[in-house]
Amino acid sequence: MDLQLAGKVALITGSTAGIGYAAAAALAQEGGEVILNGRTADRVEKAAATLRAIVPAATIHMLAVDLGTAAGADEAVRQFPKVDILVNNLGIFEPKPFEQITDQDWLRFFEVNVLSGVRLSRHYLPKMREANWGRIIFVSSESALQIPAEMIHYGMTKTAQLAIARGIAETVAGTNITVNAVLPGPTASEGVNEFVDRLATQQNSSREEFERRFFEQMRPTSLLKRFEKPAEIAACIAFVASPLSSAINGASLRIDGGVVRSIG
Repeated sequence: MDLQLAGKVALITGSTAGIGYAAAAALAQEGGEVILNGRTADRVEKAAATLRAIVPAATIHMLAVDLGTAAGADEAVRQFPKVDILVNNLGIFEPKPFEQITDQDWLRFFEVNVLSGVRLSRHYLPKMREANWGRIIFVSSESALQIPAEMIHYGMTKTAQLAIARGIAETVAGTNITVNAVLPGPTASEGVNEFVDRLATQQNSSREEFERRFFEQMRPTSLLKRFEKPAEIAACIAFVASPLSSAINGASLRIDGGVVRSIG
């Protein structure tokens, strides 16, 4: 299927690994012009080299800034004042008991996971209005609907993204701009892989055994019964970013492997 993305410029935040990188690769494979983002030039350059090896004809730009800060957002829009597609993927997570989550933790999670997308959307939306075309996608999580007790501050930010995406979508009614959120389930991203490997080692367990127990005890409603692959999430992101998804707007699209037990 041709997703009609040739010539579309896409900024994918937090795209040196995991879902962000997979989304950039999917868009590049469809002919999109992608902007890879990470906090350090080394990480961005390595991701760009890997992507060029996979998609030699890809047009790739590099943006080495911390988009979890206002200064980083300002630099991003200075370097790239207009994009057709914005994928707000940047995010952090950290399991922590509620009683130990400090004010600083709450503010840090909100700034990185929520305000990063707000700042960029606020800048790029008027440009999309001028062109009467655009796509804004927030990469949320099933944790937005089923707040994890082990990281409530993370769940809060994921729920906030749903509200923001729907709210912005209301402001572009009748245009060719869409604003949506996608909700992955537990995914084998770089951060999750490191976390799982560390816990498996601490518990003197194999990764396979840890994964089995995780879905048995922590996510028993999963129908997939395994961690999702970033590419599985990226396939949905690429479609939602495309002109073919024009009827999908203001939606929270579950790509959660069936973790959320709801038909609504």
